[in-house]
Amino acid sequence: MERELPTSLLMGIAARAASIRIFEALQAEGYDDVTIAQGRLLAGVDPEGTRLSVLAARAQVAKQTATALVDRLERAGYVERVPDPADGRARLVRMTPRATAAIPLARAEEQRIEDEWQAHLGEERMAQLRESLTALREITDPYL
Repeated sequence: MERELPTSLLMGIAARAASIRIFEALQAEGYDDVTIAQGRLLAGVDPEGTRLSVLAARAQVAKQTATALVDRLERAGYVERVPDPADGRARLVRMTPRATAAIPLARAEEQRIEDEWQAHLGEERMAQLRESLTALREITDPYL
């Protein structure tokens, strides 16, 4: 008898499938010089820029790993390091126009995924899923 998977694993499977689809959609549009790990880090960059330590925490990688990923993203033209206006000694990682141009493409794929999931689950169950996951953010999202 196959065991029932825990809810957290089921959510992870769905999230992983969505991430892969978004990654593949971006690759098809010419953003084929970014790895999934780099993309995960890039997704954590705030519009005004983000400190490297925060990016590492958001991507759940060591600061050294985040530094290497940012180095590669910078060489590829997706991010730049700029002075932090709140602390002259610190630097922020900020997206370049090349990275921000990919955002609408990623958002479009996110919408296609949402539409497919809603078609599969139905409008009511999809609304319940969104409501439940939104409520779970209150106890799971340290960045709220």
